[in-house]
This record gives sequence, C-alpha cells and structure tokens, in this order.
Amino acid sequence: MGRELGITPQTAQRWLAMLRSTFQWFEVPAYQGNTIKRISGRPKGYLADTGLACSLQTISTPKALSGHPLVGALFESAVAGEIRKLASTLASPPNLYCWRSHGGAEIDLLLERDATFYPIEVKLTSRPTRKDTRGFEAFRTTYPKLKVAPGLVIAPVDKLSRLSEMDYGLPWDCR
Repeated sequence: MGRELGITPQTAQRWLAMLRSTFQWFEVPAYQGNTIKRISGRPKGYLADTGLACSLQTISTPKALSGHPLVGALFESAVAGEIRKLASTLASPPNLYCWRSHGGAEIDLLLERDATFYPIEVKLTSRPTRKDTRGFEAFRTTYPKLKVAPGLVIAPVDKLSRLSEMDYGLPWDCR
C-alpha cells in the first residue's frame, strides 16, 4: 500500500495503526482450513467511514460517486461495516473471515458460527447472476466436509431472488 501512496512501508504501517486505534480501519482475516495458515493468510482491509473515504478521493456528490472507479469498493466497505456492526451485537458473535482460493475465486465475507459457514458476496449490480456465486461453489468444493449455508449476494436489488440451487440475491437494505 505504501508504494501506491508514494510513502515508505513504515509510514503506511503507522497510518494504519492510527486508523485502527481510532476505529476507522478494520481487517477481516483470511479463512484457511488450517489454523496455522489462517494466522499467516492475508487479511482484507476496510476503511470504516465511507464518507471519509469519499473525501480522501475528492468525491463530493452522489453523481461523482456513481461514476467513480471505487464505487464498488466503497459499497463493499459500507456493507461489510454494517455486517460487522450487526454481528457484534449478538451474544455470541460469529467469526468473520474473507476467503480467496489459489485459483482466484473469492468470498468477500465468510461468517462462521456454530460450525456453519455463511458466505456473503457484495456486488454493486442491479442484476446479480449465478456467476456471482462462483466463489461460494469454489469454497464448497474446496471444503466438502464443512457445513456451508446458502450463500448471499448482497446487492442494490428490490427483492430476494434465487441465483442458484443454494444461493440468493439479497437487497442491501434487507427489504
């Protein structure tokens, strides 16, 4: 990240530490079937305040946001933050992970509770399709012995829809 911003890795680490300590940055650890690999897996990071993220990108209007290359990532950050907040209110909150296969399949958020995994993909599309569930299928294939609940593709859609035999498209506002 430091190279992309034109700063040293040490400076980037200090900035991230400051963002973490002020609850502006959170990371979701990578899920690996092996606990040791899980510790060393690469986490996925989110800037918790999407308003701050927009300000840093000089995005000042909804119109500017709608055409911006980061609009999908900002939508994912907003949804991930809401899921994290909601999960934290539970008496027994789920573990929260992300998942990437060596072949490139991924799941944005993977909740684990009571030995069941709940895969979630966040897509900024009004028409999610079966293609958006490929990460869920890859996870089920990679870990056939795990109990995996139906997957959810959270998107700006009007109603719940079936995307595959096991997976659904869900409105981002849960209508």
